[in-house]
Amino acid sequence: MSASLSVLVLAGSPVDEFHGDLSRVYASGFLSAMSGTSHRFQVAWVDPGGDWRFPDGLEPADVAAAPAVPVAEAVRTMAEGGFDVMVPQMFCLPGMTTYRSLFDLIGIPYVGNGPDLMALTADKSRARAIVSAAGVDVPRGVVVRRGDPVDTDLLPAVVKPLDADNSAGVTLVPDAADLDRAVAGALQHSDAALVESFVPLGREVRCGILVRDGELVCLPLEEYAVDDIRTPADKLDRTDDGDLYLVAKERTRAWIVPVDDPLTERVWAAARACHEALGCRHYSLFDFRIDPEGVPFFLEASLYCSYSPSSVVAVMAAAAGIDVVDLFDIALKELL
Repeated sequence: MSASLSVLVLAGSPVDEFHGDLSRVYASGFLSAMSGTSHRFQVAWVDPGGDWRFPDGLEPADVAAAPAVPVAEAVRTMAEGGFDVMVPQMFCLPGMTTYRSLFDLIGIPYVGNGPDLMALTADKSRARAIVSAAGVDVPRGVVVRRGDPVDTDLLPAVVKPLDADNSAGVTLVPDAADLDRAVAGALQHSDAALVESFVPLGREVRCGILVRDGELVCLPLEEYAVDDIRTPADKLDRTDDGDLYLVAKERTRAWIVPVDDPLTERVWAAARACHEALGCRHYSLFDFRIDPEGVPFFLEASLYCSYSPSSVVAVMAAAAGIDVVDLFDIALKELL
């Protein structure tokens, strides 16, 4: 266990309530998991619109009770607060990029990857290009903007927004009749769409990597139940009370792959190449589609870990015998 630290937990979203709710789910899990440690925690919450709050907890009532302050006052509070480390728990694009840059500016170190890499991997086409140049297989694909013609030679294809998450706007297009409609749907979520040739389904997995004592440690794979493609309904939903919950964590939706599965070593090799080509730090997480011949095709990089037990990297680490407190400690030792 690292020495007792003052930890700032960055949560909320300047974009919308959905991303704020998603942040609350993971940040609450993190704080609960860390409750037995000697670290001291302070939440910094960002409202839609950009005001900041420093609540005593993450329940909506806690957040609402904390005074809203402008960014200049929030920066002064954090810069003078004596924080040793920040844990990013924001999942909107500004939260993963601009807000991490702010902490680079005020000099508070944080676990996870920097804003430049988060911005790069948010653009699926740029991430594809880099890992492809490193020798990792990627589906054939093209970026389409409004008014661009679409090459039907890619069909059947998966059409997705270039820089959206949680499968928003993703459509499987079997023939040309549905292509324009699918591209238009993707463009509702982004300024551009990525049209990728559909990889026939063998399996779909995620691979997490930790950096431990400077070495890459591949974690057990997590596999997902998939018919053709994963949709938003496979990932998130709300309870009857309106609370957001993680559908993907249901046992019928996802499971850990035994490490002696022949697929594991193939995916680990591809994931290591992705991690090194992108220049990741502390950890990485990659999605792969496995064709019927067992070839892993890179789909995207999802470079986040909330250090909550429900976070994908934490689930994989637990399967390797690393609990979430130790997982956080491994990152702190790499960072500090």
